[in-house]
Amino acid sequence: MHLVYPAVLSALLFCTGLYGVLARRNAILVLMSVELMLNAVNLNLVAFDVWLSRAAADTLHSGQALTLFTITIAAAEIGIGLAIVLAVYRNRGTSDIDRLRDAAEHPDDDLDDGPDGEAAATAQAAGKAEATA
Repeated sequence: MHLVYPAVLSALLFCTGLYGVLARRNAILVLMSVELMLNAVNLNLVAFDVWLSRAAADTLHSGQALTLFTITIAAAEIGIGLAIVLAVYRNRGTSDIDRLRDAAEHPDDDLDDGPDGEAAATAQAAGKAEATA
C-alpha cells in the first residue's frame, strides 16, 4: 500500500477534529475532537514507521513506540478532561463553553458575585457611609 492513502486519511481525520474543536460549543464534543486529532497523529506515526522500515532492515519501530506513548497520554487527557467537565457541569449546570466563558469572574469586578454578594455590597455601602460621616 502506498504512503499517500494513510497520509490523506490522517489529514482528513485531523481536519475533521480541528473543525470540531473550533466549531463545537459542548465541552465533551471538543474533547472527542481532540481525541480524533490524536488518532490522526497516531495513524501518521504508524504509516511513516512502516514506510521507513522497508528502507532499513534493522529498525527500532520508533513510530509505533511513539504511538503507544500518545495513546497513554490521550487516555490520561480524556480522564482528567472528563472529570473537569463533570465538575463544571455539577457546579454551573451546563457544559456549553460560551456560557462558561460568559459566567467567568473577571478580576476587575468590585463585588463578589457568589452567594455572599449581598453581604459584600452591604459592607461596601457601610464603608462608604462611614467615609462620608
